[in-house]
Amino acid sequence: MDESEQIKGFEEFFNQYYKKHILESIGKGNNFVVVDFKELLSFEPQLAEKLLESPDEVIKAAEVAVESLDFPSEIKNFRIRFKKIPETQKIMVSDVRSAHIGKLITITGIVRQKSDVRPQVTTSKFECPNCGNVISVLQLEGSFREPDRCGCGRKGKFRLISKSLVDAQAMVLEESPDELQGGDQPKRMNVFLKEDLVSPITDKRTNPGNRVVVVGVLKETPVFVKGTKSTRFDLLLEANYIEALEEDFYQIEISKEEEKAILELSQDQKIYDKLVDSIVPSIHGYRRIKEALLLQLLGGVHKKRKDGAVSRGDCHVLLVGDPGAGKSAILKRISQIAPKGRYVAGMGSSGVGLTAAVVKDEFLGGWSLEAGALVLSNNGLVAIDEMDKMSDEDRSAMHEALEQQSISVAKANIQATLSSKTTVLAAANPNRFDLIFPIKDVPDPENDERLAKHILQLQQTPDLIEPEIPSGLLKKYIAYARQKSSPVLTDSAFNEIKDFYVQMRNRESTDDRAARSIPISPRQLEALVRLAEAHAKVRFADKVTKKDARKAIELLTYCLLQVGLDRETGRIDIDRIATGIGSSQRERIYVVKEIIQELEGQIGKTIPLEDVQRLAQDKGMSASDVEEIIERLKRSGDVFEPRFGFLSRV
Repeated sequence: MDESEQIKGFEEFFNQYYKKHILESIGKGNNFVVVDFKELLSFEPQLAEKLLESPDEVIKAAEVAVESLDFPSEIKNFRIRFKKIPETQKIMVSDVRSAHIGKLITITGIVRQKSDVRPQVTTSKFECPNCGNVISVLQLEGSFREPDRCGCGRKGKFRLISKSLVDAQAMVLEESPDELQGGDQPKRMNVFLKEDLVSPITDKRTNPGNRVVVVGVLKETPVFVKGTKSTRFDLLLEANYIEALEEDFYQIEISKEEEKAILELSQDQKIYDKLVDSIVPSIHGYRRIKEALLLQLLGGVHKKRKDGAVSRGDCHVLLVGDPGAGKSAILKRISQIAPKGRYVAGMGSSGVGLTAAVVKDEFLGGWSLEAGALVLSNNGLVAIDEMDKMSDEDRSAMHEALEQQSISVAKANIQATLSSKTTVLAAANPNRFDLIFPIKDVPDPENDERLAKHILQLQQTPDLIEPEIPSGLLKKYIAYARQKSSPVLTDSAFNEIKDFYVQMRNRESTDDRAARSIPISPRQLEALVRLAEAHAKVRFADKVTKKDARKAIELLTYCLLQVGLDRETGRIDIDRIATGIGSSQRERIYVVKEIIQELEGQIGKTIPLEDVQRLAQDKGMSASDVEEIIERLKRSGDVFEPRFGFLSRV
């Protein structure tokens, strides 16, 4: 088909299928229309095939055809976007080859980086100083072009009189990890967007972390080495259409039929139990943990007060336990059913990989911000396995993201604060988590028999255990609860939580020892509110009742008894979770410090170790306890050993 036949074919196609859509688009102030490729294929197969092979030529013909249609007003610079391109044109970034250059292809991936929107020259006009002739030059390449010669014979030094600009933006797209095989590394593709593809509405869809599908024309761009063109070329996808594939909790679209099914399900008297059983059906037991994971997915209510203070609504959960107890399987399952869920392993993760990094990028030019997993999963969930394998420095980089739900960067020429309203499920040691669950592998004949039976049945018949609620519907149910439900504390729930908190805090109010155990802190009080709100969301309630508060108290109490119980005193001590030191051990450290200070006043700076041990044992401490505490004080830098058998305070 030549150009005139293409234009005529598109005129007929638009008149028959898209005239109304074009008028509506113009009425809304848009200068583009999105065409379904399947409709073009059924109307004129030859034209559709030509579009895939020579997209630049055919798209230009479509734009000329629109401008020649009979409309009330003249149309200029109207763009045609194509969606639902055949599966044969869907290509992984790692599979892109030189044979695809100039073809219309589809690439799916995750947005890793994005530049600012900047103007780009599309056409420029030059005037010849000799004859006054005006020469128009199309700026289709990366470098700015000037005319070679004028009709009068003049060569070079023409005067630029005007230029046309459009908004443009560069983006880096990375292959999705779930599409890779074995040890493949995700490859990246540079994508170029312009005009309506960088509008504010589209801009939100292409934020770093979003999973998108891009339809575009593959182009080659020259690589310059020391100012000269190299024989090697880079690849660039010039986007024609872009669509967001992965949505967070609040972006998932729920159809009328799905909403009806969800609302019917919410009326079931056993809905809470069914949801809990559907969370990780392949893992046997761990009822309390599964309840906590359900409430984590539902989340509390994000609150912003008039003074600007913010209370996060996301619940962070930590699983601590023996190897092979199923922690990794739980994390992977939750990352799959949570919208915008990501699974990362602590061994292969760094602080900047989880938060954000400033990188030098040749394609975008200068320095650019590359978002880490916690930013990429904004309004989603990150599952961090083997968090204890990360360095202390990398873990501390997460503190702001966990509590303030933002990540601040001030490096190179970039100062930015990124949003990370991300729910974190981790397997490691305590660190700013609402609930911490130990997963223990303790021998128990009855439980071992049930567990063995469960595992062997799964091996024998993999599809034997079907969740009460299918994963797809479970995901939609959680998203619907997040979107529609923002419950408020009732007075009864308020009093239930307040009474529990005050009672726990003052259980030992008569104990005036220096190291009195603290059973619960304000951090756990906020966690109780979030868990109660999440429990109310199960039934899409607009109020948090006493029953919701009791379920939150039940889960937190279970958690505190598991990890916060000081075995020596029989009391719950919150510091055991945060520091690993209980009140009884803190008291012994305090006693040893007092002894060292007292001896220093009596005999001078250098204190015999034997004297410290003798006085400590007189106060009821064992020799092994004293040795352990002195070693701890050495490690913390409180004391040092100037010579063998002697101590000095720092």
